[in-house]
Amino acid sequence: MDKERQSPTGILGFPVAPMDTNGKLDLRGLEKNIHFLMDEGLSSIFVGCGAGEFHAISNEEYREMVEVAVAATKGKVPLYTGVGGNISHALEQTKISEELGAEGYLILPPYLIDPSPEGLYNYLSTLIASTSLNAIVYHRDNCQLNLDILQRLIDYPQLVGFKDGIGNNELNNELTHVIGDRLEWINGMPLAEATMASYVNLGFRSYSSAISNYIPHISQIFYDALLNEKKDVLNDVYQEVILPIHRIRRQKKGYAVALIKAGMEIVGLPIGTSVRPPVASVEKEHYQQLEQIIKKALEKFPKEDDNAKIIMK
Repeated sequence: MDKERQSPTGILGFPVAPMDTNGKLDLRGLEKNIHFLMDEGLSSIFVGCGAGEFHAISNEEYREMVEVAVAATKGKVPLYTGVGGNISHALEQTKISEELGAEGYLILPPYLIDPSPEGLYNYLSTLIASTSLNAIVYHRDNCQLNLDILQRLIDYPQLVGFKDGIGNNELNNELTHVIGDRLEWINGMPLAEATMASYVNLGFRSYSSAISNYIPHISQIFYDALLNEKKDVLNDVYQEVILPIHRIRRQKKGYAVALIKAGMEIVGLPIGTSVRPPVASVEKEHYQQLEQIIKKALEKFPKEDDNAKIIMK
């Protein structure tokens, strides 16, 4: 428990849960998705999380996904899993993650209940303490933390990161100034690139990237421009890629998942666009709009042969 701990940093990779037309999990497709993200230089892999349709997979499928991810990553990059929802199932998932050799897990919100602060602390602390693995808490939906809860949770050495999906930067400012570098601060807003410029000023240096599943080199261009103050490049990426995709994503609930699979199909990745209810597939009109955005983006920002690495200022 006293080992040196570090959260994944930089652009974090969140593979999808590929499914065939009958809704059956495609483990071969998941393996290809993970290898693609690693080959494109993403810093870590988070399997079975929001993009991986955590809400719709059984714990048996969850185990299969983690097994594939462990075999695919082979310790080359940090591997994290998603755990959460029903506390009993979540504890099964922390044990599966530990048993199979993940480095840590991202704790997703509890199921259905809108908890009191004490109830939320009990939920999170139970999961954090259940294994020796690293843990990251996801501040979103009905898992809304405050300074008091987070200060109590950092007593657990397993807690290495705080991922924000709410967008309350008044609170984020308080948290980062009081807690400082004890935690890695991660932007987990939908299409995080759309808000990352404001998060960087608060000390957030890492984020989960949905578009990295289909145009990862543009995520790299964006992040390099942001960190190194290349304002013209940054503006072009926002105007030509980030904001247009974000406008489509806001058209329909569930697009945070479905739009990723649509983008992957558009660029030729063998994933398919099938999703499980209650998420619905991308409508034809929006699919075509995304297709045009990606086409123009690839013309404006062509992919180089080698993967440029982010240079921190």
